[in-house]
Amino acid sequence: MTVTYTSRVADARLGTFSQLLLRWKGSIYKLLYREFLIFIALYSSISGIYRLILNEPQRSQFEKLALYCDNYLELIPVSFVLGFYVTLVVSRWWGQYESVPWPDRLMCLVSSNVHGTDEYGRILRRTLMRYANLSGVLILRSISTAAFKRFPTSEHLVRAGLMTLDEHSKFENLSSPHNKFWIPCVWFANLAVKARNEGRIRDNVDLHLILNELNSLRTQCGKLYGYDWISVPLVYTQVVTVAVYSFFLACLIGRQFLNPEKGYPGHELDLYVPVFTLLQFFFYAGWLKL
Repeated sequence: MTVTYTSRVADARLGTFSQLLLRWKGSIYKLLYREFLIFIALYSSISGIYRLILNEPQRSQFEKLALYCDNYLELIPVSFVLGFYVTLVVSRWWGQYESVPWPDRLMCLVSSNVHGTDEYGRILRRTLMRYANLSGVLILRSISTAAFKRFPTSEHLVRAGLMTLDEHSKFENLSSPHNKFWIPCVWFANLAVKARNEGRIRDNVDLHLILNELNSLRTQCGKLYGYDWISVPLVYTQVVTVAVYSFFLACLIGRQFLNPEKGYPGHELDLYVPVFTLLQFFFYAGWLKL
């Protein structure tokens, strides 16, 4: 979920951006606190077993295993794999936003080029825009849980005034395994041509402008449908997830603080708390959650 925070950083006063670190809604803390607590609990348990339960021979074997895990930990290409994955996910996310079908331009063209001050002219303009909005609602209810809760069945579209009973009957009689968001676009085009023949649209240039904008709206709906239909390849998602989780599973052992008296390289201090490993968890796991 995208959380708006630009109003909080509208100026450059001291501490403005630092205040964002304390926000809970939409923050990395809310996103990761469960996994973070599990990681800390597992790390602390292994550390406690190493320090308090294992005897000396067992500690020596554990230390060899920890050094082995630490030496080969960087062979897991977490940054490389995550970088490409997040780039793909963010580009899809922004592409979906840019594909949202906004009917505003079409509405302006309809209101300015479909003439008539009588009741029929008013109903004609409203019907054209109702078809355009219906097409957008049909595609949104197939990709958005919020839209689907509002319109769980096509009967709800009739109750909301987006579709008449006669249109609903025609819509249901056309069998298709795919989303039928294009049907209102066909109705729109037929009605626009009828309006041109009746003189409500005065020339073919105006009709061409309206139909071109309708095609743009239909293209946006098709892009959204494509984004929902064709996901990121499952294999790619699995590779990234396995890479991140295997990296931190190895960190549970490889990043343990070993006995400084034994002189292992990189283990001169026993800090108990793996600060930089926890930071890595925030960065990599938060990256994966995108």
